[in-house]
Amino acid sequence: MIKLRFAPSPTGYLHLGNTRTALVNWLFARLYKGHFILRLDDTDAGRSQQKYADQIQEDLLWLGLHYDEMVKQSDRLKSYEKAADLLKAKGRLYACYETPEELDLQRKIQISSGKPPLYNRAALSLTPAQVAKHEEEGRKPHWRFKMEKGEIRWHDLVRGDVAFQGDLLNDPIVIREDGTPVFTLATSVDDLEMNITHILRGEDHVTNTAVQIQIMDALSDKPHAIQFGHLALISGSKGEGLSKREGSLSLVELRKEGVEPLTINSFLAKLGTSDPITPHISLEGILADFDIHKFGRASPRLDPEDLWQLNSRILQMFSFEQIEPRLDRMGIEGATPAFWTLVQKNITKFQDVKEWDSICYGHKSFLVENKSLLEVAEHFLPPEPWDEATFATWMGEVKAETGLKGKELFMPIRQALTGKEHGPELKDLILLMGRSKVLTRLQMARG
Repeated sequence: MIKLRFAPSPTGYLHLGNTRTALVNWLFARLYKGHFILRLDDTDAGRSQQKYADQIQEDLLWLGLHYDEMVKQSDRLKSYEKAADLLKAKGRLYACYETPEELDLQRKIQISSGKPPLYNRAALSLTPAQVAKHEEEGRKPHWRFKMEKGEIRWHDLVRGDVAFQGDLLNDPIVIREDGTPVFTLATSVDDLEMNITHILRGEDHVTNTAVQIQIMDALSDKPHAIQFGHLALISGSKGEGLSKREGSLSLVELRKEGVEPLTINSFLAKLGTSDPITPHISLEGILADFDIHKFGRASPRLDPEDLWQLNSRILQMFSFEQIEPRLDRMGIEGATPAFWTLVQKNITKFQDVKEWDSICYGHKSFLVENKSLLEVAEHFLPPEPWDEATFATWMGEVKAETGLKGKELFMPIRQALTGKEHGPELKDLILLMGRSKVLTRLQMARG
C-alpha cells in the first residue's frame, strides 16, 4: 500500500509553505488510494508546544485534509532507543563531548582555512582517560552518526537524479545530551517501521535525505525502498522565505482574515507547476488535476493579492444551496437566492456578505453632494411593481430632466443607495431593496 506522512514539528503555526507539503502528500496518497499519516515530530520538548500541535490538527481538518492516523514521536522514544543501541553496536554512533562553544570555534577555524565546516571526528580518538575526565567535569555526550564513504543516489520525483558522496557530508548529531533523539534519527526509524513508501517534502531536506538513506540502510541492513520528492521552497512576493515561527502567512491569520480553505488548496496545488492556478470548490476537483511530476525546481513566489483574487473567484462559484447554511450561521435570516446572486460577485471574502445584507435591508443612510439630482430621482421614482426594465425607465426620465448622463448620473444614485462607488448593477439592486427602501435612502442622502 502507498503510505505517506506529513511530519511537522509543533513549534509554530502552519504557514503556506508547510501547508503545501501537507496538501501534496494528502493528494498523492488519495490519488493512489493510499494511507496518509499525520506524524508530530515533537521530540524537542523545549520548543514543542501542545497549542501548536492542537492547531496543526485543527488546520488540517479545516482544509479538509483528513488523516488516516496520527502519531506522536514523543510516544515512540523506546523505538528510538532500540535503534540507537543497534547503531552503537554496529559502530555507526559515537559519543562526543564538545561544548557548543568548542564546536563553533572548530567551524570558524575550518572556514578561515578554506575547509568545509565538517565535524573533525576528534571524539573517535578519545582515550578512556579523556572520556572519564569529561564525565568528571559533568559533561554529557551527544551522539553522532558516522557517515560512510560511497555514493548516495536516488531518483527524485521532482528534482530528477540526485547524488551525494557520503564522506563529504557532516556526521550529524542524532541524540542530544539529554538523551532525546534528533529529527534525523527519529524520522528514519519511523519511516522504516511505518512502511512509508513515499516522502514528499521541501528541498531544504535534500541533504537530510542523503543522511537518512545511510541511517535507514544501517538499521535495516538492506537498501531502502522509499521514493523521495523535494519541492522547491515558496518565497514571498519579494523573494523572502516563509517562516512558521515568524507567523508569515500562517493559516491561523489567513483564516481570521477570511481566506476560504478551498482557495488555499486550489492555490497551493498548482503553485510551483507550469499549470495556471484554477479555482475549485471541491477537493475532488483538485485531486483530479494533480500530478507530482508537474512541479518544477524553480522557487515559486507567492503574492497575497493573488490569494484574494482567487478567493473572490471561488466565492462566485458557490451556489445558494451550498452557501445557505453559512448565511444562517452568520445570522442572516431569510436570505434568498437572488440576494446571493447579487452579492457573490461583489465580495472578496465571505464576511463581506454581512455588509451587503446591511446595505440591502438595514437602516442605512449615506449623504451625497448632488442633492438636486436626488430630488429629481425621488420625484420620478416609479410606483411598484418593478421589473428588470424599471431602472432604465427611471434613469431615462431623470436624464431627460437633468441633462446628466454616464457617471455623473449613476454615481450619486449608487452612493445614495449603497455608500459605495462600486457594487452590483443598480437595475438588480433596486429590485432586491424595493421601492420603500430606495425612497428612504434617497431622502436620507439629501439630509
